[in-house]
Amino acid sequence: MTDPIRVEYQTDPSRYRHWKLVFNGPVATLKADFDEDAGLRPGYKLKLNSYDLGVDIELNDAVSRIRFEHPEVRTVVVTSAKDKVFCSGANIFMLGVSTHAWKVNFCKFTNETRNGLEDSSAHSGLKFLAAVNGACAGGGYELALACDEIILVDDRSSAVSLPEVPLLGVLPGTGGLTRVTDKRHVRHDLADLFCTSVEGVRGDKAVAWRLVDAVAKPAVFAQKVQERALALAAQSDRPADGRGVALASLQRVIEANALRYSHVSVEIDRAKRTASFTVKGPSGAQPTDIAAIEAAGATWYPLAMARELEDAILQMRTNETEIGTWLIKTAGDAAALLALDATLLSHKNNWLVRETIGLLRRTFSRLDVSSRSLFALIEPGSCFAGTLLELALACDRSYQLMLPDDEAQSPKIAVSDANFSLYPMITGQSRLSRRFYDEQPALAAVRAQLGQALDANAAFALGLITSNPDDIDWADEVRLAVEERITMSPDALTGLEANLRFNGPENMFTRVFARLSAWQNWIFQRPNAVGEKGALKVYGKGEKAVFDWNRI
Repeated sequence: MTDPIRVEYQTDPSRYRHWKLVFNGPVATLKADFDEDAGLRPGYKLKLNSYDLGVDIELNDAVSRIRFEHPEVRTVVVTSAKDKVFCSGANIFMLGVSTHAWKVNFCKFTNETRNGLEDSSAHSGLKFLAAVNGACAGGGYELALACDEIILVDDRSSAVSLPEVPLLGVLPGTGGLTRVTDKRHVRHDLADLFCTSVEGVRGDKAVAWRLVDAVAKPAVFAQKVQERALALAAQSDRPADGRGVALASLQRVIEANALRYSHVSVEIDRAKRTASFTVKGPSGAQPTDIAAIEAAGATWYPLAMARELEDAILQMRTNETEIGTWLIKTAGDAAALLALDATLLSHKNNWLVRETIGLLRRTFSRLDVSSRSLFALIEPGSCFAGTLLELALACDRSYQLMLPDDEAQSPKIAVSDANFSLYPMITGQSRLSRRFYDEQPALAAVRAQLGQALDANAAFALGLITSNPDDIDWADEVRLAVEERITMSPDALTGLEANLRFNGPENMFTRVFARLSAWQNWIFQRPNAVGEKGALKVYGKGEKAVFDWNRI
């Protein structure tokens, strides 16, 4: 099956086909009720609450709306509206007919969505409780694992399982295996038993093995879930009287070779296989107090820009797989960015500002894990300052033009406190700390220049950019760098970039993406999984998989 022309990531509850949202004071319930006839593409049915990318797009949207539109919600209960089944995981027939690129992008977005649950729990006080009221397998259990707690119904049939190895010949590496060990601390020998069992583990054994936090008989299951949801809510500081911000549809124009938003634009050069992203800085007077920020709502610059940039990244990542090099640019007033950062920092404990910072943090992280070459071009009119400097710091290389004979027009960058504290990578480090390996002399030298306009020579001396060509060399140096990049193997570049971008401390999140990029990427291409008689291809056909028994 060929990949679709375009995947749309924008949706709203009126268009949901798979999830139902119910609000009750501090608790929201997100019910999985997947429409088996509403797969994103033809060729499969979403039976037994199995999911595809369309299901996860709705899940991502629902959680975003809870974050911003319902500040009174402190706990989200994730459960099923279907009898005897919570979620059976990613739809196997969808995986069997999909291209390799589709599978990997699907798994990446799924991971980002689930990582987002944990990010909100850690940074925003929004807690998640999985109320597993039926069979819970594969990606369904991975969703439960992303929650703060798991309660499993003890009805003698419902179990949790990761059956990908025995059933499908692939690794439960899209987060499941990693969370079983790193998050739930399941003993490795028990994890081995668990991940090679088709039937899974149920009841008290699931608690003893740490696969779930508690079990409850059907008669008291709802009561137990409500009690734990309220207990989790009591740990949160989200405001009961906060005024939600409606997330209106993005104003966007999609052209054959461009995406255009209010603050973001993408220009595609298909001949060169490049895309130029331009992020505009704030214009006009910006709100500085909470009342004005709340009044601006979804039009407040950092929130609006983050939503647009997130959509642009997702659109380009899924729909433009041959465009392998992204040129990152900015335009605007650096002073306005620094003033915005001061507002973000001074109000970072306000729920709306905190959620906006969270969206920016997760959006920048999407850039980090995108398998594209990222070059920042710092030209006249740029505003790589503070929050938008994160874009350059996320890039594989950065080029800043030096105009030795025209100080006024020479583009500048500026560092703010936000670059040290607001937007950690999934390693837990700031991008500045990652850049300098946490070496204090280099970081102290950068901190000494906070808020200063740094031309290319000054930025180069501090180690903040890769190259500082002057106007004589600029065009040729940038052109040769791009031309060289687009001739290289995309597979080799993906491996190179992922290794270099995440050179800091390892944790659960870096291991999730490392295993997705390496182990699962490799396994999904092996004949034992996707060959003519591979386990993924023959699943559900009454045939037995034929394996090459050589260990590699």
